[in-house]
Amino acid sequence: MTELKRTALYERHIARGGRMVPFAGYELPVQYPTGPMVEHEAVRSAAGLFDIDHMGQFRLVGRDAEVFLQYVQPRDVSRMKVWDAEYSFLCYEDGTFVDDIFIYRLPDSWWIVVNAANREKDLFWLDTHMASFDCDLIDESDTTYMLALQGPRAQTVLQKLTDYDLGQMAFHTAAQAQVAGIETLIGATGYTGEYGYELFFPAEKAAAMWELLLEAGADQGLLPCGLAARDSLRFEACLPLYGHEISAEVEPVGARLSWVCDWDKGPWLGREAVLKTKLEGPQRWLVGLEMVERGVPREHYPVAANGQTIGWVTTGMKSPTLDKFLALAYVPAPYHRLDTELEVLIRGKPRKAKVVKRPFYMPVYRR
Repeated sequence: MTELKRTALYERHIARGGRMVPFAGYELPVQYPTGPMVEHEAVRSAAGLFDIDHMGQFRLVGRDAEVFLQYVQPRDVSRMKVWDAEYSFLCYEDGTFVDDIFIYRLPDSWWIVVNAANREKDLFWLDTHMASFDCDLIDESDTTYMLALQGPRAQTVLQKLTDYDLGQMAFHTAAQAQVAGIETLIGATGYTGEYGYELFFPAEKAAAMWELLLEAGADQGLLPCGLAARDSLRFEACLPLYGHEISAEVEPVGARLSWVCDWDKGPWLGREAVLKTKLEGPQRWLVGLEMVERGVPREHYPVAANGQTIGWVTTGMKSPTLDKFLALAYVPAPYHRLDTELEVLIRGKPRKAKVVKRPFYMPVYRR
């Protein structure tokens, strides 16, 4: 059995009563004594602080860095200005997902953030396609720390610790600045459906940054938050999670992510397969479900129509914000249409559900 890794804040989480669980090869807090419902609400109404250092960070440098990025993912990065940040993904040749990623264009390099469980796989995948390009990919995950500060008061909290004017930062941009005297890459990015920031800084400063942010946010309702709240927040905003809504078993069109693809930029890995699916239609679609009959639609529960299993739940729970039992699920056409009546098999028993509009919660990226 592989020994679980610990982030530099492990002891800080324990000291605050964090309940630690295995996740993507790490021991991470799933919740604190406040509980996931309170933490979820803190991010929606005030601010929350997440330790997300399990995620991977790569730096891409060299003369062909931009050309290489154009080839390995579908977004036209030539349109990105310095300090822009954009969501994208990597595809196998058959059009299925290697991973979803975030790309930052910096003055002298590209910064790529990948999912924790896929760090080694992504690094190998990118390296194997780099042979004919004059560029280098440097894994800086171990020397860089990553925190997420999210919520409507995140700007107020962070502004206390930096002279940089955060008010001038648009959503999906970045800046290099001093935060509490620590050199930090600030990304106006996040995965909660709220405006906020992802912070990248030297790993040895993790404890200092964590405590200073919590202190700065004490009068703003800032709470440390665990994995449970992070999952419910991204779920309400219908933001996909690798291993749930996206994987090597599904493709971008059915996953509702073909909007990322820039078809006129030239060839990229997986382009022809994804284009074929876009033109002919996917075998299955990701849909939102609302339970008509009471029941919690958990991950992997079968979805049925007319007594026949047709799909499966990728993520499901009671929405803390909306007070409804909701799910994301894959179903074939034509069952993906709004208001289609379906059933979720909960512990083998069918419970009525219907297809509803996504996202369940409309993201508020600026208040």
